[in-house]
Amino acid sequence: MTDDLDPSLDLYVKAVLGKKASRVVALDVRELSSVADVFLICSGRSNRQVAAIAEFVKVDLKKHGIKPMSVEGMKEGHWVLLDYGHVIIHIFYEPVRNIYDLEGLWIDAKRIKTKSMTLETEKSHQT
Repeated sequence: MTDDLDPSLDLYVKAVLGKKASRVVALDVRELSSVADVFLICSGRSNRQVAAIAEFVKVDLKKHGIKPMSVEGMKEGHWVLLDYGHVIIHIFYEPVRNIYDLEGLWIDAKRIKTKSMTLETEKSHQT
């Protein structure tokens, strides 16, 4: 993880992983955008899972006193955006993620690996 990033970033990662989000990617966009410091991008296998991930993230982070500034797309479940100010979480239905290709759009952003992402990768390689 990039040293000067908010150490609470792993809380956001743990929250999306809590409902089995897949293909979790964290992008350091501080030098590329004034909108946020980090884009956290992940996928769900269905519209219902996308909405469930988003709802779980909201509830889980609220336990830590973290509330979103805004939430978009919950009803449709294609692309839910949770704006936490310095961290923006993008939860995609997988086919929609491929269309918008945020990782491609932000190709110059540094990839961030948090402790939870590393543990998740290790677990998936063991199965």
